[in-house]
Amino acid sequence: MKPLPPRDLSHILDHTRDLWEELRGERLFITGGTGFFGCWLLESFLFANDRLHLGATATVLSRDPDKFLRNLPHLANIPNLHFLEGDVRNFEFPEEQYGYTIHAATESSAHLNQNNPQSMFDTIVDGTRRTIEFASSHGTKKFLLTSSGAVYGKQPPELCHIPEDYHGAPDPLDILSAYGEGKRAAEMLCAMAAQKFGIEIKIARCFAFVGPHLPLDAHFAIGNFIRDALQGNPIIINGDGTPIRSYLYASDLAIWLWTILIKGKNCRPYNVGSERAVNIAELAKIIQYISPGEFEIQIKKTPLPGEQPERYVPSVIRAKEELQLSEFINLNHAIQKTEEWLLDH
Repeated sequence: MKPLPPRDLSHILDHTRDLWEELRGERLFITGGTGFFGCWLLESFLFANDRLHLGATATVLSRDPDKFLRNLPHLANIPNLHFLEGDVRNFEFPEEQYGYTIHAATESSAHLNQNNPQSMFDTIVDGTRRTIEFASSHGTKKFLLTSSGAVYGKQPPELCHIPEDYHGAPDPLDILSAYGEGKRAAEMLCAMAAQKFGIEIKIARCFAFVGPHLPLDAHFAIGNFIRDALQGNPIIINGDGTPIRSYLYASDLAIWLWTILIKGKNCRPYNVGSERAVNIAELAKIIQYISPGEFEIQIKKTPLPGEQPERYVPSVIRAKEELQLSEFINLNHAIQKTEEWLLDH
């Protein structure tokens, strides 16, 4: 895989420049650094580190560093970047002290959640517990957890944008709630760590995203649609096309995560995502309009009369007002940028 677009990395630095001085000479420890979030965090860190001469270093936990570096060889042999092989649930601790820890490792596979929810739940909870044990014993001052909008459970259809103070929850007797319940437990473990160890806990409740490195063969509708469009295949919607989502471009995601790590308030969650709501059928039409070539859209089911569509859209007023964050890249441009990167891949 090739590097991220330089313009995106410059965009991230332009909107986070005042944050990086705090990380000068510091060590960062990152779990999940080889996933979608992690690739953006790593490359934006390395870009800022180089441009601002920070002298900071990052250590990334990975189950298979060699495989990751074969896929992204441009990240190999970088003096400020180190890899630790291990599983997030039981990894061996490095000796050095790390002032900042980002816990972005998670199992987010819909297949795993459906077929082995116990593994899903245990990986999230045990991985968070182990990472907190590391952070509390290795000098971490600020700890960022990438949580999820799934902690709210099913969004009421009358609530157009779900805020952080909504106290709904997943159904604890539905095994498909394993992911959301795991994230809720992870947040609780973090709150306990803040009280017990005095670590500043930062919580990012992440929704849906688009951009380079997004998996094109998982349960993310936008990734699957983009894949099919670029292959000239029809976009097939197995449902009725009415579920409503929103998508934040990955460079904006990186800006938000770095900002929450440095400036977010202790144990105060921030929704991370776009407020522009779009239903799945509309999303497919946008991709059809933007993408090269011609292909059709097939919607397998018909909406039931009077049924309210499922929603998964955040309110990000808190992030905007408290952290001055914004959505800089609109959805159409985000899809276009993602497709350009894939076509040049």
